[in-house]
Formats: sequence, C-alpha cells, structure tokens
Amino acid sequence: MTLTIRRYRWSDLDTILALHQICLAEVGLVPGDGVYYDDDFPRIQEIYLACGGDFLVGEVKSRVVAMGGLRPVDTVTAEICRLRVHPEFQRRGFGAAMLVALERRAVELGFHSVRGDTTLNQEAALALYRRQGWRELSRHRVGDLTVVYGEKRLFPPAALEH
Repeated sequence: MTLTIRRYRWSDLDTILALHQICLAEVGLVPGDGVYYDDDFPRIQEIYLACGGDFLVGEVKSRVVAMGGLRPVDTVTAEICRLRVHPEFQRRGFGAAMLVALERRAVELGFHSVRGDTTLNQEAALALYRRQGWRELSRHRVGDLTVVYGEKRLFPPAALEH
C-alpha cells in the first residue's frame, strides 16, 4: 500500500476536517478541549499556504488518509500542525512519511527548525517525534491534558553532504 503525498486542495476541506475529528476521538480528545481546535480548517489558504507555509495530504488509492500542516512561526521556524493518520491506516509508516515530507518542505521554504506539540494521550505521536530526532522542550498542563512541546533543528541537504 503506497502513500502519495500532495498539496492540499480546497476540495479536501470536508475530508480533512473529518479526519481531524476521527483521529482526536481515537485518543479521547475533542476540538474545543483547550488544546485542540478546528477553526483553522476553513482558513488553510490564509493560515498555512498564503503566509509561506504549506499543507499536505496523503492518499492511498485516491482516499485521503493522512495530513499535516506547516505554519510559519517566524522567518526561521515553522510549526508542524495537524499531523494526522486515519486509524485504519496507522502503524504503516504513513505518519513518519508525512512528518519527513513536512520537514523537507520546511527546508525548501528556508526554515531552520520546526516545532510542534502533542499530548501525553497521543503516545504514538510522541514515539514518532522521538524516532524522528525531535527533542522535548517543555510540558504544560491545560485542563486535564498534559501538552508536550518539541522541536527539531533542520539541516539543508547540502549541509548533510559535508
């Protein structure tokens, strides 16, 4: 089963919003819990694409099963947001593929590091970030949730060759 990664299209909106909600529900989270929200979805063009970031979707046989956004924090740092893989397609490396694609895209866009957050409820996400070389920056309590903040320094391909 092959994951094809491409840029978000407006016609993906309903599908990715549903994917977001399914993935949160799978780990007992809901938009509006103080950590997760979904008001950025109708504004993907503005929040991710028009300001120098990106939003990617992953498809298997034309079905959107994964997604992730890249939102600029400042000129050197981007935030990876909305990294989701449909529960039926998890544990196949699709989350790692999406994360690597977002990190590569960040380098192409000129960012030097990426940041992100997840909760302790999302054990698979925490493990994925660790495997991909992210380091934990801090933890904060938000309501009943513990939010884990992390980052990764990116290296352009040319820097890795020397």
